[in-house]
Amino acid sequence: MAGYIFSLDNIDSLSESINNGVFSTNMNIPKNKIWNKSHEGTFADFITMKEGHNVYFFHKRMIYGVGRLINIKGDCKFLNFPNADMPIVYEHTSLKNQMILNNENNINNRMICCFEGFPYFFKNGVDMDEVLSFNPDKFKMLRAFWKLSFVKIDDEENKALLDIIIKNNEENLTEKKNIFPEKRSLHSRIKNIVNDDYTVNSDKILNLCADSDGSVKHEMALEAGILDYISNKKANIFGEWDYLSHQVVASPFKPIDYMDKMDIFGYRYIRYEPLIKELKTISKYLVIEIKKGSASIEDLNQTMKYVDWVNQEYSFGDYNMIEAFLVAFEFPDYVIKAKNDIVKRNYIKSRRPPVAMYWSNLKLIKYSFDTETNKLKFTLLD
Repeated sequence: MAGYIFSLDNIDSLSESINNGVFSTNMNIPKNKIWNKSHEGTFADFITMKEGHNVYFFHKRMIYGVGRLINIKGDCKFLNFPNADMPIVYEHTSLKNQMILNNENNINNRMICCFEGFPYFFKNGVDMDEVLSFNPDKFKMLRAFWKLSFVKIDDEENKALLDIIIKNNEENLTEKKNIFPEKRSLHSRIKNIVNDDYTVNSDKILNLCADSDGSVKHEMALEAGILDYISNKKANIFGEWDYLSHQVVASPFKPIDYMDKMDIFGYRYIRYEPLIKELKTISKYLVIEIKKGSASIEDLNQTMKYVDWVNQEYSFGDYNMIEAFLVAFEFPDYVIKAKNDIVKRNYIKSRRPPVAMYWSNLKLIKYSFDTETNKLKFTLLD
């Protein structure tokens, strides 16, 4: 199971969030009243949240856990109030009866997610150094947790973090002591006031930065839109994926500002229903590179750089486990023609006798945004 690590400024906020069973991050409205990259990235992060994902809190080098996201009225995340996904300055007095976090200090809290202790949130946090030294090969995103309100971690990283926290709280677990109290009173408020107007999606975010020709001005908004499309549309051009994230580290560790990050990364499990919950054996990995305008040869090379990284770090030499997509508004003929030469990968399948294999599973996808329906449309070019 995947997980989220939420960063909080003070221990009182941590205790309050756990007690309420709700987390939200502050999104100050820009002076130009247009969502910027960080805002759109936050929407993208919320869009991929699912019931069962683990929850942790980070405060002053310490990580506290453990919880899990839970569905209330069909979902685990909501807008804090109707139209909270619009970059408009609102007055608390006009919204106080509609806000989930019903306080004038929460007017810039635009989205919330719901969780409960799983089994408990322990007051005994674990120092970051102890976490990273416990199972160092498993931690990728935690090492890049810098200047972010929260970060998403995959199954392996989540399991390693869960293990060290539970190990350090074995006595607290069995004796049910040193745990944060949970009233979760806001869950009742959610049940009472939430309707379809509180749905978290990418429609308005995309509409705000869409051009009349169908292109989108912000690539981060496109990331949110594509994640929304894959997460909520079973039959989609990218396929079905069990784990989805964006801005996933794709380079050796170096100063955070210089690290390469994949636009969208994911994986799916082998579809054997009787055992899928227990086995969770990964079948395929997903790589999506996004360009808001016209694609270039450099974009093909960049996508393949990420494919090679996933092959090295995740599929361990088996390119056949990777499905890759380059999404752009336009594809010049020379880019389409160059694709077949650039994306070829020859590799050896390690068996006796060794078998020579060939990979070229990169698809070119043209996007457009329909401002009437507020939906992205995709066309496969092949």
